[in-house]
Amino acid sequence: MNPRFLVLITILLATSCLWSQENPASMSTGTTDDQPMVVPPPVSAESYPSEVGAESRSNYLRTGLTFTAAYNDNILGGQSSSAVADESYSVWPFLAFDETTSRLHSVITLTPGFTAYQRTSGRNEVDGNLNADVSYRLSPHVTLHLVDTFRKSSNFLNQPTVGGDTAFGTSQVSPVTVIAPTADQLSNIGTAQLTYQFGPNAMVGASGTFTNLHYSNASQVPGLYDSTSRGGSAFYNHRLSGRHYVGVTYQYQTLLAYPTGFESKTQTNGVMLYYTFFVKPTFSVSFFGGPQYSNTEETNYPSTHGWSPAAGASIAWRGRQTNVVLSYSRMIAPGGGLMGAVHQNGGTFSLRRQLTRKMTGGFQAAYSNVNSLTPVAVQALLGGSNDGHTISGGASLERQLGEHFSVGLDYSRLHQSYSNLAIVSGSPDTNQGRISIGYTFSRPIGR
Repeated sequence: MNPRFLVLITILLATSCLWSQENPASMSTGTTDDQPMVVPPPVSAESYPSEVGAESRSNYLRTGLTFTAAYNDNILGGQSSSAVADESYSVWPFLAFDETTSRLHSVITLTPGFTAYQRTSGRNEVDGNLNADVSYRLSPHVTLHLVDTFRKSSNFLNQPTVGGDTAFGTSQVSPVTVIAPTADQLSNIGTAQLTYQFGPNAMVGASGTFTNLHYSNASQVPGLYDSTSRGGSAFYNHRLSGRHYVGVTYQYQTLLAYPTGFESKTQTNGVMLYYTFFVKPTFSVSFFGGPQYSNTEETNYPSTHGWSPAAGASIAWRGRQTNVVLSYSRMIAPGGGLMGAVHQNGGTFSLRRQLTRKMTGGFQAAYSNVNSLTPVAVQALLGGSNDGHTISGGASLERQLGEHFSVGLDYSRLHQSYSNLAIVSGSPDTNQGRISIGYTFSRPIGR
């Protein structure tokens, strides 16, 4: 995790009270021009919330423990010539809280854990997740927003879920492109954003983003490499009416990857127009698009450069019992384990619904197709093209058993097609099923 970013979050939490999980400025928008402006999804640092029903309550402190048992039919990935199945057992204590004051919004979730495998005990691992979302109103018209997601995992499909997954409907992308079924890895994405509303219908903002992906044991991920990215953006946002927002944003990125004996560096510059229509406070439709220029440098090779279009769209609807997010983007993105930056086309779909007073279900799906920006000569030297695609999906069901206990079932499927990557080419499909039993204690705070 970026140390300076974590320190800044800590200072804010230590010197101020907390605010709610549901930021009123981001979750609703009025239909009149005299209300405060919101930051539209195409330029927002915030993800779409996915909680439904009681999960969306603010001003609560929650803690508890979840035990999961899972069966995975491809536990070793490229470490074996054929798929190897195994059972795993995980323990996940967690602490999550949110509270509201007049100036500070904060959502913090800490989830350490331990995973043990029945037969492949060499993959046993201490895991950990930290999610922080802090929004501080410096003045009536200036807001600072900090978001950081840190993950230390040994099994990408075996991560805990506390109150539902999150989805971005913006140009933000995951630091992970190729998913290693089980590999010790650290991933982090952090964003800091400052916005200033200088008129009744006019706003400007600037943000910086940092991502990092590190594999602790390179022998577990043949063909994959560490990568980092950093970037900044600035935008102008104009409200045509209470429901229509238009604007323009400039984005700069530096995308780095570290193949053996090389360093791949891609710099991008892009200008994009965007439009968001709030059909109603809990239903929005967004579009963005524009040109991107990239320049790629590889150690001991001539640089390559060119123009390409970037575009995206998202739809989000949040009801009392149902939450739906659909998003698509096409842009230059970090390699996320590959030998360099990529052209990425990707889409996500998320549905979460409270089926009964005590039962909640969900479904998620994602697709990503990538084409490497790395020169063909370098690709050949490192084993061939990294072009390919990833398809993933899953379903979950959770039922409350009394006030504190719950039981959950979920299934995940992953298919990856990268012909020159040993980590997935021999066993491209992974299926995992889990059953979990949880205990949760919650209490209201800030009241």
